[in-house]
Amino acid sequence: MSVRSLVSKLLLLLSGILAFAVSPAFAQTAAPAPDLENMLVLDLSTGGRVTIQMYPTDAPAHVERIKTLTRQGFYNGIIFHRVIDGFMAQTGDPTGTGQGGSELPDLKAEFSRIPHLRGTVSMARTNEPDTANSQFFICFQPRFNLDNKYTVFGRVTSGMQFVDAIERGEPPLNPSKVLQASIAADNVPPPAFTPPPAEAPITVNQLNG
Repeated sequence: MSVRSLVSKLLLLLSGILAFAVSPAFAQTAAPAPDLENMLVLDLSTGGRVTIQMYPTDAPAHVERIKTLTRQGFYNGIIFHRVIDGFMAQTGDPTGTGQGGSELPDLKAEFSRIPHLRGTVSMARTNEPDTANSQFFICFQPRFNLDNKYTVFGRVTSGMQFVDAIERGEPPLNPSKVLQASIAADNVPPPAFTPPPAEAPITVNQLNG
């Protein structure tokens, strides 16, 4: 086989590979549609919408609990009652004290090897492993010491800047809220977000005073 013939065959093979790579079927396989039925949406008082992809394969009972409570409107208006800078923001207690939960029974732990990374969403509990109910927390930073001790059920996929803006404190003086929680498949529109108040301009008298 001549060199020219070999080069021609290689070019033909390469063109076929490229045509397959850019085909709609290949693109669809490479980028699957998001699982909207298992995507939690939190509209926060910090100014925007947070989306959380949940993991029904790894924590089926906890994902189902979150979906049930969300569709009941349980999380609407609930504050972030425990927010530790560099660690996490915790919510899901209707009493705002960290001691409350839903009327549903506590869940059996579904620990997994999914790590607690920035944006990981995990269930809060007492010192006993099978006591998660409605409260959950979102990690600001990785916390690998929590791995396989708390049930991870999802991770933030967009809007982490609104999580970062949550008011710190235990409890915060002016706690941030979940204005509205929904499941993405239900296509609930976001509420009207109130922009943060503009800072008053500094006057000449204030500069001289």
